Amino acid sequence: MKTVICFGTFDIIHPGHEYFLHRAKDLGDRLIVSVGRDPIVERIKGRSPLHDEIKRVESVRSLGIADSVLLGDLNDMYAQLEEYHPDVIALGYDQEAFIDDLPQEMARRGIKAVIVRLPPYQPERFKSSKLRKD
Repeated sequence: MKTVICFGTFDIIHPGHEYFLHRAKDLGDRLIVSVGRDPIVERIKGRSPLHDEIKRVESVRSLGIADSVLLGDLNDMYAQLEEYHPDVIALGYDQEAFIDDLPQEMARRGIKAVIVRLPPYQPERFKSSKLRKD
């Protein structure tokens, strides 16, 4: 069974997220989605998410695309790679957090996954930062 994992905030679910998750699912047999924890999102984005981490997990789960939706690790952003040993790591087109060290962390942890950066879906319309109203 080929396992795909992806990571994200998923604060305002929109068609771009659905597109991303469907494309990620197409890369394997099993899709695991790791939703960013509130403190981590705040640190990366410099602001709190609109919805708390439990609500965001429920929103992704309700799409029915992923086989497993879980909260990220608070202390080790790469821990789930060790736990699930994915065959593919699917990245969003604009995903930047924790990417610079990803190849080194994979090597250090013995993870041999293929990294795939997926294309956007109408980013001029469907991008969380554009949809967020605050």
